[in-house]
Amino acid sequence: MKSKKLAMSVLALLVVFSILLTACGQAAPAPATEAPAAPQTEAPAATEAPAAKKQVEVFSWWTGGGEAAGLDAMIVVFNKKYPDIEFINAAVAGGAGTNARSVLATRLQAGDPPDSWQGHAGQELIGTYVKANQLEPLNFLFEQEGWLKVMPETLIPLISANGNIYSVPVNIHRANVLWYNPAILEANKIAVPTTIDEWFKAMDALKAAGVETPLALGEQWTVMHLFETVLLGTLGPEKYNALWDGTLAWNDAEVTKALDNFKKILEYTNSDAASLTWQDAAQLVVNGDAAFNVMGDWAEGYFKELKKAPRTEFGWAPVPGTAGTFQFLSDSFVLPVGAKNRDAAIAWLTVCGSKEGQDAFNPVKGSIPARSDADKTLYDEYLQSAMDDWAKDIVVGSLTHGVVANDSWKTEINDALGIFLTDKDTAKFQAALQTACESSGPCSK
Repeated sequence: MKSKKLAMSVLALLVVFSILLTACGQAAPAPATEAPAAPQTEAPAATEAPAAKKQVEVFSWWTGGGEAAGLDAMIVVFNKKYPDIEFINAAVAGGAGTNARSVLATRLQAGDPPDSWQGHAGQELIGTYVKANQLEPLNFLFEQEGWLKVMPETLIPLISANGNIYSVPVNIHRANVLWYNPAILEANKIAVPTTIDEWFKAMDALKAAGVETPLALGEQWTVMHLFETVLLGTLGPEKYNALWDGTLAWNDAEVTKALDNFKKILEYTNSDAASLTWQDAAQLVVNGDAAFNVMGDWAEGYFKELKKAPRTEFGWAPVPGTAGTFQFLSDSFVLPVGAKNRDAAIAWLTVCGSKEGQDAFNPVKGSIPARSDADKTLYDEYLQSAMDDWAKDIVVGSLTHGVVANDSWKTEINDALGIFLTDKDTAKFQAALQTACESSGPCSK
C-alpha cells in the first residue's frame, strides 16, 4: 500500500515538473532558425544614411592637351588638401572657350551658376559678369592668403573694379612675343630687331635676300593679336593704357602713327594668312619658311610638341618697341554670387592662387605662375625667362585675350579690323576705332 502511495506521489511530482518546464519553454528565445518576434511596443530603430560628400563644380574649357593635363595636376593638389570635397570637372570642349561661355550664359540666365568658372582676367570678366552683379569680390581671399605680396602691383588694377578684386589668376601668358628662326637671321646677318624701325629694315633685307614671308600670320584673331602689339610698340605702355581708360583718344595723331606702322607691317605677311591657324603660322617659322611670327607664348608649348630645339630652331624676344613691358593675359577663376557650394568654391580658389597649385599647373600647361615665388627649377628655359620679365617689367593687358576691353567693345574693334583688312583705309579704320570707344568703351562716359 505504501509503495502504491509512493508511486502516486512520484507521478504527481513529475506532472508538476513537466508543467513548469513547459512554462519555461514558452518564455525561452526562439530557435536560431526562426525569425524573432517583432516587438509590440516599439518601432524598429532607423538606419542612419551616410552624410553626402561636399562637392565643388568647376567650369572651364580645358579638355585636351597640356590644358587638361595641367588642370588634372591641380586637381591632385586640391584632392590632397581637401579630401572631403568632391571635385566635379564641368569642362566644355571646343571653340577656345566660345562653347563654354555659351553654356555658361545659359546657366547664369537660369540662375544655376557653377561654383567657380574659368575666364580671362580683366574686362572680359569685369565688363560682363561684374557689370551684371554676378561675381563676388575676392579682396578677403587676397588679404587672407597674402597674395598681394607675391603678385605684381601692376597686375591688381587690371583684375579689379571700384577697388574690388574679382578673379584669381592661376597662370600668366605673354602676348608680346616675337618668335624668330635663328638660322634665317644668321644666314642673312640680321640682328634681332628691338624697335619697329629696325624691324622694318630687317624685313626689307629679308625680302631682298629672297625670303618670301618675313612675317608669318594666320586668321583674323591673330591679326588682332599683332595689331595690339604694334599699338604697344608704337605708343609705349603709358599711352597704350590710356587708350583703354579713355584718356587718349583713338583719333589722336600718335594712334595714326601706330595704324600706319600696322598697315606697313602687314605688307610683309603671307597672302594666305586668312586660311591659316595660329599653329600653321607658327610652324612656318620653325620650318624655315618665314623669319618672324608674333604670337603668345603658348607657341613655345607648340614648338615643344614639334620637338623643336630652343635657341637653334626657334628664338624669342619682345615684339619690337615693347622691351621692358609684359603684355599679359591670364586664365583665372571666380566666385559667383549664389554659388551652391560657396565654401567649397573658396577652397578651390585658395588652391588656384597657392604656390603649390600654380607650380603643379603651369609647367604642364606651358605658362608661368602669377606668383613671383614659384620654384623656377620646374620650368623650362623660355618659361624661366618669362618669369624673370614678369617679376620686373611694366604689366599691361591684352585686347585679344580679354584684359583691356569688354566683349562688346572688342567685337566692334574686330569688326572695324575686318573691314580694314579688305580696304586698307587707315583713316576709316581710325574713325571706326574712335566710334567703337564712344559706343562701348570709356569714351562714352
